[in-house]
Amino acid sequence: MILVRDIFHLKFGKAKDAIAMLSEIDELGKKYGFKKGRALTDLVTSQSYTLVLERDWDSLAAWETSMKEGSGSAEFQKWYQKFIPLVDSASREILNIVS
Repeated sequence: MILVRDIFHLKFGKAKDAIAMLSEIDELGKKYGFKKGRALTDLVTSQSYTLVLERDWDSLAAWETSMKEGSGSAEFQKWYQKFIPLVDSASREILNIVS
């Protein structure tokens, strides 16, 4: 099992807008078979306005397949074009779950 963590550093003052968009992406995730994930925001970090989206996957192959199908969809691309202007930078971590 793996954990995929997408880390977004949002533009100043755009956290509420980004968080409001999460319900839309959750609905798209359900449609494409994504497991329920979780969203986290910074409390005390080195960089403010951080949004982290985490989701467990059975395997790297399962994640890759879902990303091709879900992220490649027109619906996701439409959502993503609204999300991009809220973000300064982003990174991704893919981790093995050992316990």
